[in-house]
Amino acid sequence: MRPRGRPKKYRIVRHDPRISQFSPRGKPGRPDETNLTMDEYEAIRLMDFMAYSQKEAAKLMQVSQQTVSRILKRARKVIADTIVNGKIIRIQGGSYVITSQHKPAHKSNQDIPNT
Repeated sequence: MRPRGRPKKYRIVRHDPRISQFSPRGKPGRPDETNLTMDEYEAIRLMDFMAYSQKEAAKLMQVSQQTVSRILKRARKVIADTIVNGKIIRIQGGSYVITSQHKPAHKSNQDIPNT
């Protein structure tokens, strides 16, 4: 069965995270895990860490401002859930291309379509 709707546009990610997993201390047993996708990580990095506006972040990620807003909202919800419920955050996946200066250096598990 083919996926419905419009195909996802690749998001531009400028930096691969140095740390790809965070886990809580002090919680007995094995905590649940939650995924934070690479595009969610990049939106958090650009807007919350580097203090870019949504417009600037959208331009850097080469998506619309509305898309960045949706990505950021999802990312903040994931992070809040993991903090409140003591879960592990794993940064992986999503539809992205890691690049520097607009030249793809690495691609996700999906192939980049030819244009």
